Formats: sequence, C-alpha cells, structure tokens
Amino acid sequence: MAVFSTVDFADHEQVVFASDDKSGLKAIIAVHNSNLGPALGGCRMWPYASEEEALRDVLRLSRGMTYKSAMANLKLGGGKSVVIGNPRTGKTPELLAALARAVDKLNGRYIAAEDSGTSVEDMKFMAQYTPHVAGVKDKPTDGGTRSGDPSPATAYGTFVGIQAAVKERLGRDSLEGLKVAVQGVGHVGLDLARQLKEAGARLWITDIHREAILHAARELDATVVAPDAIFGLDVDVFAPCALGAVINDHTVPQLKAKIVAGAANNQLAEPRHGMELMRRGILYAPDYVINAGGIIDVYYERVGYDHAAVKRHIEGIHDNLMEVFVRARKEERPTGEVADAIAEERFRR
Repeated sequence: MAVFSTVDFADHEQVVFASDDKSGLKAIIAVHNSNLGPALGGCRMWPYASEEEALRDVLRLSRGMTYKSAMANLKLGGGKSVVIGNPRTGKTPELLAALARAVDKLNGRYIAAEDSGTSVEDMKFMAQYTPHVAGVKDKPTDGGTRSGDPSPATAYGTFVGIQAAVKERLGRDSLEGLKVAVQGVGHVGLDLARQLKEAGARLWITDIHREAILHAARELDATVVAPDAIFGLDVDVFAPCALGAVINDHTVPQLKAKIVAGAANNQLAEPRHGMELMRRGILYAPDYVINAGGIIDVYYERVGYDHAAVKRHIEGIHDNLMEVFVRARKEERPTGEVADAIAEERFRR
C-alpha cells in the first residue's frame, strides 16, 4: 500500500498505524498540521472496504480539520483517526482501550473526539487511559446542561451557514418555504432538519439506516426518498450530512439544487467538482467552513466553556462564509478554492 506517494499524504506531519491483536484494533491516526496548536479531530469507526480506503479517508479528514480550525480562528491544528471495523458489531471495551493507548503515545500531538461510529460515552471510556480526548464534559446551555456531544453545535453552525448561502444565492433572509433535501439524519442531520423545519422549510430526507429514516419522517413530517434519488430532487438546497465524496462525476449532473450546504466532511470527491458546481451556477458552502460548530464547541471545553461565547463564535460561521462567497464572486473562483486560500493564509504564517 502506497503511503508517501499518495496524493492525500501531501504536507502531513505524521501518520501512525496502530494495531492490537487481542482486541482486533486496526487504526490510523493522522496529524496534518500543528502550526496553530495540537491536532484535534474526531475518531471515526467504519467498515472500510480496504486499508487504502481507510488511509485516504483519514488523510482527507485530517487535512480538512486543519483548514476548519484555521477558518474558525481556533488555536488548533488538524488531525483525525479512523478505526477499521463495524461500530455496531466490532466496538468493544478492549478495542477502545487499545485505541486510547495508541492516542496516548502521541503525547498530546493528537486529541480525539467523537465522530461517525463513536460516541461521547466512548470518549469518556477512553479518558480512563489517556487525557487526550475531548467532547466529554457536560456543558451549560440556556435551559440547563447537555452532554459533551458536539453534534448540536455542528448542526447549529450548519443551519447558520445555510442562512448565509440562501442570502447569497437566493437573495432572501427567510427560510420559510425553502425546499431542502437532507442526506443523512443521524445526530447532526436530524438536529439540522429540526431547525430547518422550525424555520419553515419543507424537507426531503434519506438515510441508509431504516430506523433512523422512519423516526425522522414521523417527527419532521418530511418526505422520504431513496438514497440514490436525493441528488436529483428539484429543491433549493441539497444538504449532505453523511459521509464524504458525495459531490462527484455521477451526482453533479443530477443536481437541480441551487445550493449545496451541509454538515458532511469532504463533500467534493475532487477539487475540480467545485469548479463544476460553479460552472452550473450552484453555490457551494465549503464543508469545513459551514460545519465548524462542533470543533468550536470542543475548543471551548478545553479553554473554558461559556455558552454565550460559544454561540457567538458559531454564529460567526455566517460571516466567514459571506467572506468566502463575496471573494469568490469578485474573483470568479470556486468557493472551495477561495476558502483554502484564506485558511492557508492563517495556518501557514
């Protein structure tokens, strides 16, 4: 398996392969950049089809975390970890303990948080073996407290970002009557859909997990569509909230939405797909800008949590996106390319 020569490896500071025969752990930890601070990023557990697929995912995700933290003006670098396995059947206390020990050996260069396939409870368990985990502390809210789960913050930031995209592309402030297709109704996607519904949007939803989609459909009074049908709907906004690379050669020609704005990481299969969206008149909200609410939430857990300050910081996603949109419009460049340039100005100086 090629590592150094793979395109996604470029500029990574450190990539660690961790295994444990007793627990069956097979994990990859990637530190992309630590110029602004320690590399913080979620730990994803997924039944990857191959080790090459897992490597590509962790490299793309860790790079995205560097850009995400820089765009959110956080003193953090970018990192990520992936565990090869089915989280529903293969996640055991022994495996989590082995993963925690692997994280601990990096001595704080990488800090793990929950992600797809892992939970706040998993991070709390890992905290018995390493202090280098985040998203584990209960946090104050307007009406009490909530768990360390950063997904509500991610959903809120994505909602704010959709408002910015709607303002830029459609010239309207209200989301009343807006037609939105939400791909994935897990923790983040479902919370985002709730906020969109409360704002008056009409929803079309899909998910690969039957129980999730049935629950969401009942709660939201949303129209359920097959996973492959979500791309071609005649809607205003397509909101990817599942796995990445969903904007690709197969899906771009199907899109009828005027805006792509969702919480998923690495939505573009390749940078050239951002150019194709621009050519088709589709406004793309760069994923690591719009979905930064979770990392903002976790960052404040480390430096001192203040609910009002966190909310203000997350609401700054609106202005961050407007900066990207305006510059992209003036320079006639894809929004993803412009966001990359702004982030690089911040973390490379």
